[in-house]
Amino acid sequence: MPLVLPGEQISAQHVNLKLGPGLLQQPSVDGKSPIVSTRAGELHHSANRSKWWIDSNSRRYVPAPQESVIGVVIARSGENWRVDIGSAHVASLDGLAFEGATKRNRPNLKVGSLLYARVSLAHKDMEPELECFDAQTRKAEGFGELKGGFLINCSLRMCRLLMDPSHFLLPLLGSRFPLEAATGVNGRVWINSKEPRHIIAASRCIEAVDPDGGGMDEAGVKKFLSSMDV
Repeated sequence: MPLVLPGEQISAQHVNLKLGPGLLQQPSVDGKSPIVSTRAGELHHSANRSKWWIDSNSRRYVPAPQESVIGVVIARSGENWRVDIGSAHVASLDGLAFEGATKRNRPNLKVGSLLYARVSLAHKDMEPELECFDAQTRKAEGFGELKGGFLINCSLRMCRLLMDPSHFLLPLLGSRFPLEAATGVNGRVWINSKEPRHIIAASRCIEAVDPDGGGMDEAGVKKFLSSMDV
C-alpha cells in the first residue's frame, strides 16, 4: 500500500465514495472538491474502491462518519447519554437513536453499560454523535447494548484487521468454540462465550496477533491454542 504524507491529494473516485480516517474532502473550487490526507500513513481502499482511509500507527481514535465503535456509558444528560469512545471528545447518544425507541420506550442504560454503535456525525469542532441502528433500514442490525462478555483494548490497526472478512483470527476461533464478537474501529473488541476459558483464550489470541504486540501468524495461533487445550 502506498505511503502518503499530510496535505497530499488522493485520487479517490466512486459513485458512493466514503472517506475514513485521515482523509478530508475540501470545499469545491472550480467544480472540483479535492481529497487530501490529514495524516501520514498507508493509504487503503475497499475491494470496490468505494471506501478509502489512511492506516497509521495512531494511539488515539479519531471519529469518522459511518464507523462502528464500542463505547462505555459514562453519564446521562437529560434524554441523552454521554459515551466514551476513546476519542479526544466524549460522544453523545440520543435516547431515540435505537430501533423502535419512543419517548415512552427507551433503553434503560446505566453508567458502565457497553454499546456497539455507529458514528452518525463527526467533525473536528463538534462532539461526535452516535446511533444504535442502521441508517438505511432503521433496524438494529447488531447495534445496541452489549450484555455480559469481556472488553479487550487493542491497537486501531488490529481492529481494522479483525473487520476484514479475509483475516484468519475470528473464523479460526469460531471453529474451535462458540463465540460472539463485536469489533469497533476505536481500538476495542467485545467477545462473549459460555465458558470463561474460551473468553480468556480469545482475548489472549487477539493480544498475541496484534501488530503492536506479538504479531503472531495463523500457525502460531493454532499452536498457541493447542498449548491452552482449546
